[in-house]
Amino acid sequence: MRTPASQSTAVGVALVVGSCLSLPFGAAIATQLFPALGAWGVTSLRIGIAALLLLVIVRPRVRGWSKQQWITAVLFGVSLTGMNGFFYAGIERVPLGPAVAIEFLGPLVLAAVLTRRLLDGVWVTVALIGMALLGVDGILGADPLDPLGVFFTLIAAGFWAFYIRMSASVGKAIPGSGGLVVGLLVASVLLLPIGVPTTIAAASDITLLLLALATAVLSSVIPYSFELAALRRLPQRVFGVLLSLEPAFATLAGWLVLAQSATPLRLAAVALVVVASVGITVGARRSARVAGGAGGAGDTGGTTDADRTGAADATKGPEEPPAVFTGTIPIIPN
Repeated sequence: MRTPASQSTAVGVALVVGSCLSLPFGAAIATQLFPALGAWGVTSLRIGIAALLLLVIVRPRVRGWSKQQWITAVLFGVSLTGMNGFFYAGIERVPLGPAVAIEFLGPLVLAAVLTRRLLDGVWVTVALIGMALLGVDGILGADPLDPLGVFFTLIAAGFWAFYIRMSASVGKAIPGSGGLVVGLLVASVLLLPIGVPTTIAAASDITLLLLALATAVLSSVIPYSFELAALRRLPQRVFGVLLSLEPAFATLAGWLVLAQSATPLRLAAVALVVVASVGITVGARRSARVAGGAGGAGDTGGTTDADRTGAADATKGPEEPPAVFTGTIPIIPN
């Protein structure tokens, strides 16, 4: 018979797995829109839908914001624009599994730089070996990765690292979800030249509109609602480890929805990135416990108030890295 604590943990694990499944399947559906709307068009439509939904739900009170708060929210919007736009531009040309693995280089390198731990450097090296395997597969394989798609995804990885830092700043400077809403609105404005014709095209075709809505729900509403609920039930270290499985789930989604093949070298590359992400996540939480005065105390497995906080609260200073790698457009800052 399960105890209430074990039941809560099981529910939390199921929620994170659901999030990891929802995000790549949402991206897989988004690729179906690329021929009609283009990668940046789909990005504009998705961010616009998310911004409108949040504007209605949250109704942020921006009156009285300081200049610094506005700057932080605007930069957060820039990070959202680049991260999502270049990632979609990447998966327009590169299979979903390898693309997510490449994008994970952003938070992995950021975590290693912020901690300056030798072991984190080793984990980044493991991830880079995975990227080298993708390169070998691109040269020797029958279906090489598109270089431009890889380049776009690497840019998305850089914006993901920027997004994590800005998410932390927004979490500290702006209470509630107001910073997220304004960031999404900024991103919508930046994408407006693309967004207007895209919206007109989607509005004239009910199929496109339904697919766009499904993309926004699967890639935004469901995963981050699940993650918020999971963070209330799981220690943050467990949450981060489970979220590190996302490249594997992306490979599965690409295979099931898009019939994208995965060669042995690509599977090995994804596996190395997953291992590196898990290693850095576990190491980050251990460093945080030591820095917090826990010393070498054993893990009780319970969920503390600190465990329930997200990446914004996990980044308290230059020595402590973000322990949870957030994804594309979060409904609530993790």
